[in-house]
Formats: sequence, C-alpha cells, structure tokens
Amino acid sequence: MNINVLSLFPTMFEGIFNQSIMKKAQEKNAVTLGVTDIRQFADNKRQVDDYPFGGGAGMVLKPEPIFNAVESLSQSKKSRIILMCPQGERFTQKKAEELAQEEELIFICGHYEGYDERIREHLVTDEISIGDFVLTGGELAAMTVIDSVVRLLPGVLGNADSPVQDSFSTGLLEHPHYTRPADFRGWTVPAVLTSGNHAKVDQWREEQALKRTLDRRPDLLEELQLTAEQQKILNGLKKQKR
Repeated sequence: MNINVLSLFPTMFEGIFNQSIMKKAQEKNAVTLGVTDIRQFADNKRQVDDYPFGGGAGMVLKPEPIFNAVESLSQSKKSRIILMCPQGERFTQKKAEELAQEEELIFICGHYEGYDERIREHLVTDEISIGDFVLTGGELAAMTVIDSVVRLLPGVLGNADSPVQDSFSTGLLEHPHYTRPADFRGWTVPAVLTSGNHAKVDQWREEQALKRTLDRRPDLLEELQLTAEQQKILNGLKKQKR
C-alpha cells in the first residue's frame, strides 16, 4: 500500500512514521509512507488560505494547493482521497478494514477554519472524523487512522490472529487478558485460563467479551448479528444485571 499525507506541518509525522509498527511495516515493504508540504503547491507566495467569501471568522484553505498536491501524487481513479474533518463519517474498525484493502490512500489534513467546499465536492472520495470534537488540525486524526489501517496489512503484526481478535473486529469489545504471575498481590488469574482446556478458555473469552460489551458499549449489541449461543449467553448476563 502507498499512503501519502498532505499537511501544512509535515514534520509532525516524523516520529510516528519512524517508530513501532509503522517502522516495521515499512521495513517489511507492506507500506510506503510519505508526507507532502501543501505550501509547496501554492500559486501565490506559498499562501494556502484566504478569508471566506461573505465574511466570518477564521481562514479557509484554498482549493488550488490541495488540488495541485493531490494531482502531483496520483492520477489514478482508484486512489482513495480522504479529507480529515469533524463533519465526516465517524471512523470505525470496519472502515479501517475497508481502507486496508486499498492500494493507495491520500490524506488531506487541514488547519484554520475549514476547507473550500470545492475540495469536498470535486476531489475527495471520503470524509472521516475520529469523533465529535474539534482538533487544531487534521494531522493527529490522520495519524490515528493511518495507524489503525497499517496494522491490518498482511504480515505487519507478528501474530496474524491479533487483528482478528481486536475490539470491534468481531463487533464486540475484546475479552480481558492476563499474564504472569498468576497471583499478584492476592489478585489471581481466573482458573479457567490456567486449566489447559482450550474449549473452556474459548467459552470464557466469548462470555467475557459479551459481558464487557454489555457493560460498557451496549449500543454495539443493537446492530450485531448474534449466534444462538451468543444470544443465550447474553440473555443470562442480562438476568444477572437485574
């Protein structure tokens, strides 16, 4: 996969792109990561923003440098061009899995008051928000999305099952995890996890995932297609809460 980011502050990405999973993904040739300074594509003395027509507070990113920058990176109609914006679609694990299937992603990170509307109408394929709040710019949001996507690429994580078991990948929050020591300050690991009975371990994890989702994110259960066994477990958990 090729991922390019358009930003007014490209040095913000140096740390995250050269650490941890991002670094390993590039070393494994699973992804190429690039950052482009939008100012390099401004027509007039590196000016990338201007006052909004009709008046109002703040400055608006001009269309010319954004269009020029995107067109310099890709002419492919298959490229997903993603505008990071609080007005966009709420980012989810499902969206991450969708984007992980693409060959090229281009992220546009804005600053100031907003974007010229023609960028939305005639250039981008997706608008993404990471939550109902406003950041100073799109860089931190883009980092979040890129990290979420890159870790799903084949061969990036050491264990191929890891992303499959993540919270939200199954529609449920992930079950609790424990490691050594089995007894820490009197707090012991559930006996089933040290029993060696893999069937019972799987059953416990399923029950715990359902319980954690019911307790913390019951809204996720409303859209989830549960199996008959999962529904039975869930009904039992609801009775316990009464």
